[in-house]
Amino acid sequence: MKYLFVILVILFNLNLQNVSAQNPLPAKKQTKVIVLQNATLHTANATNQVLEKATIIFENGKITQIGTSISTPAGAEVIDMSGKHVYPGLILPSSTVGLTEVDAIRATRDFNEVGAYNPHIRAQIAYNTDAEMLPTIRNNGVLLVQSTPRGGIISGSSSVMELEGWNWEDATLKADDGIHLNWVSFFSYNWQLGAVEKNKNREKNLNELNEFFITSKAYSQNPQSAQDTKNLRFEAMKGLFDGSKNLYIHADLGKEIVEAIDFAKKMGVKKIVLIGGSDSWMLVDYLKENNIPVLLNRPHSLPNRADDDIDLAYKLPAMLQKAGILVGLNYEGDMEAMGSRNLPFVAGSAAAYGAPYGLTKEDALKMITANTARILGIDKQVGTLEVGKEATLIVSGGDILDMKTSKIELAFVKGKKLLLNDKQKALYEKFKQKE
Repeated sequence: MKYLFVILVILFNLNLQNVSAQNPLPAKKQTKVIVLQNATLHTANATNQVLEKATIIFENGKITQIGTSISTPAGAEVIDMSGKHVYPGLILPSSTVGLTEVDAIRATRDFNEVGAYNPHIRAQIAYNTDAEMLPTIRNNGVLLVQSTPRGGIISGSSSVMELEGWNWEDATLKADDGIHLNWVSFFSYNWQLGAVEKNKNREKNLNELNEFFITSKAYSQNPQSAQDTKNLRFEAMKGLFDGSKNLYIHADLGKEIVEAIDFAKKMGVKKIVLIGGSDSWMLVDYLKENNIPVLLNRPHSLPNRADDDIDLAYKLPAMLQKAGILVGLNYEGDMEAMGSRNLPFVAGSAAAYGAPYGLTKEDALKMITANTARILGIDKQVGTLEVGKEATLIVSGGDILDMKTSKIELAFVKGKKLLLNDKQKALYEKFKQKE
């Protein structure tokens, strides 16, 4: 018994030592009116309105007042924001955030299911609110993420999640918002040769995909399917044909983009979103004609072809916006979960390179807030600072699109004030004391 007691004491002490490394406690529900006054409000609304020395008031998780001449309610918590900037919470689409912890450790990756057709795989229930990288991401202003599976031809169903909560139920903003389709490419990577080659299985894969969609559509139109034994794959596909879900098409090459969108429309898919879209600049008329919004991969990329402009990826958001296409930005690609904290800075790059095309900083801000909210179907709740919307917002000490001045000082999700601690800050505080 004596030895058991000693072991328990050691384990208890070790646990205490590790407490500082744990994620911050989830925030408590808003209980009193909060007033942020004397702030610069970047509303990200339809007119790109920026209000100087303004006040924003929220109660019970909802924005109730915005303006420059507002009386402070009695009993409210008043916070002076002089010199500070208030923005809507940033939204990160098409990401593995919450589904992976360490990309280099396979056991921590929970975003790629076995098999080619997995529309029934739900990212929502795999979302890990205890992932250590979540606080580091929200500390750069990202408060919402479209948690998205990867792999196969149909990867699964994404969900829009908050970077706050005890569990995935708490964190869910919109469950199963869409199905993700990786369009069959003309090329494949031969790992043995270490080179790209023609995809020899393309015709076979397209035939299988065509058959899967035809069967899914027939299932969705069968009134008996509710009574019969349910097929989980086809049940998940129903929303594509009644308009309740987006079909997110992941494609980059121009011919593949056209082919994929034409296929989806032929199959009767109601709502289509293009993700990636490196060659979308070639197809602006086609995309506009078909009302296809685009979620572009990060502008910090080199061009696909040797004869493309070296800054093509940087100015592409502005080129598409000028053509009248709804554009959002994501961070899909290598080390995407860890690097997604840089989302505001890729928007800053888009603004810098977009000036000749008429893209302003407020336009770039909308590409990571209002535009993305519209594309994901959550614009009635978040994405702008407007009365009636959720008080999901951030306060920065400077321009949030500029890494030299961006410093998140306050963050709220549905009016809940977040604790802005994370492992990196804890390590900084620890090692700055080292002599």
